[in-house]
Amino acid sequence: MPTSPNIVIVFADQLRADALGCYGNPITATPAIDELAARGTRFDSAYTPSPVCVPARSSFITGLEPQHGDCFDNEMPTSPASTFMDELSAAGYRTHGVGKMHFTPDTGALRGFQTRDTGEEFGSADTDDYMKFVSERGFDFVEHPHGLRDEMYYVPQLSPVPEELHHSHWVADKSIEFLEKSGGDDQPYLLWASFIAPHPPFAPPSPWHRRFEPSVMPDPFVPPGSPELMTVYNRLQNRYKYRDGGVDRRLEQLRKAYYFASVSYLDSQVARIIAALDASGQRENTVVLVTADHGEFLGDYGSYGKRSFLDAAAKIPLIASGPGFEPSIRDEPVSLVDVRPTLLELAGAEGEPRDGTSLLDTAADRTVFGQFQDGALGLYAVITDEWKYIWSAFDRGEYLIDRKRDPRETLNAAYSPRRRATLSTMRALAREHFEDLHELDFDDASSNVPLQLGKRPSPEALHALAALGINPEASTLVVRGGPWEPTIEAD
Repeated sequence: MPTSPNIVIVFADQLRADALGCYGNPITATPAIDELAARGTRFDSAYTPSPVCVPARSSFITGLEPQHGDCFDNEMPTSPASTFMDELSAAGYRTHGVGKMHFTPDTGALRGFQTRDTGEEFGSADTDDYMKFVSERGFDFVEHPHGLRDEMYYVPQLSPVPEELHHSHWVADKSIEFLEKSGGDDQPYLLWASFIAPHPPFAPPSPWHRRFEPSVMPDPFVPPGSPELMTVYNRLQNRYKYRDGGVDRRLEQLRKAYYFASVSYLDSQVARIIAALDASGQRENTVVLVTADHGEFLGDYGSYGKRSFLDAAAKIPLIASGPGFEPSIRDEPVSLVDVRPTLLELAGAEGEPRDGTSLLDTAADRTVFGQFQDGALGLYAVITDEWKYIWSAFDRGEYLIDRKRDPRETLNAAYSPRRRATLSTMRALAREHFEDLHELDFDDASSNVPLQLGKRPSPEALHALAALGINPEASTLVVRGGPWEPTIEAD
């Protein structure tokens, strides 16, 4: 048995944290992942550094935030910096990747892996191992084995291939093959099993598409202040994903049922991988890490997709089970950039310090930073234990959410004079951290200044009135006096 722990990464795509039973979902059936959470550490405030596939994965493998890896949207190249696969390989690990990695521009690149079984969203039997697998089994006529996209992107659909050919099943098959070959070696290994599910289109295989009854699915969470919590990217996504033409409640329920079915089917394949790990005799010397690149709105706030730092889109599962991780629940904010230093510490591998902090460091004072796009299109986030601050450059809007008192994220408190001190603190963190924001005058850019009624016109008053058009919550800019507090007389 190797002296350094083996590492198995189970990585999902577009999996919001609260879609798992261990994160409180009362509907989905995820016993395998729940068992890993019960045996290890569950991080309840884990966030993506960028709520879209390519930059999230770039940050994950390099430990660099989007601004330092120069990758903050899907059409941008993955950061050329070394990866934890490079560093573990150099430390003597056998490294293998299975499934969707979404490296750009070369989706088949090794990026530090010694070997890969490629299974990307797009490709052909000539370039993609999964597509070749499907073709060789007589399903070469299926143009889109992951489901139809474009205008069908958010239409729930049955997988066009049988269960044994489904991508999630194939990822488990290839992962099990690797574990069976590596189980008796003294060389430690890194296995990254990367699933496409539950990324849309939601296309679980038969009979899993019948796993949940659509008619009893709960409605999406759409609080009254939903429009004021959305940015231009939410409106854009709804447009090009064909989700801005009205609401069909039954279709919403079916969509949620198929999403949950995709999650539960993924869990059943995780169970197969864990069973193979048990059979190899290596379970006690293996760290199993479960996480995802970002979440999915799934109709919440009237939106679909990601590209937001609200919890539905940005909060991800992060579970670590095995050596170094005792059964516990940790609430401090953590990020995918923290995984690289964690793996290097576990493996005793060398690597230059970057943005992340090892998850093994339980005393660290943590603040999470997130970014999507930059400059005039930038979306920036600062997340602390108590507060979440978001700046949307295009919207010229600020968002301040009280994570303790408003955990479901229903109210933007950024334009309330009662939260001015907190807003100033969070602005300062954003201005100091993000290079794009070093010189930004938030008051001027967002028109977010208090308005005292009854005074002569002033530049501040004009800014405050302009803010009413940015966000209806800006009506709280009007100062009418402080809150009343009762006077308690001493006996």
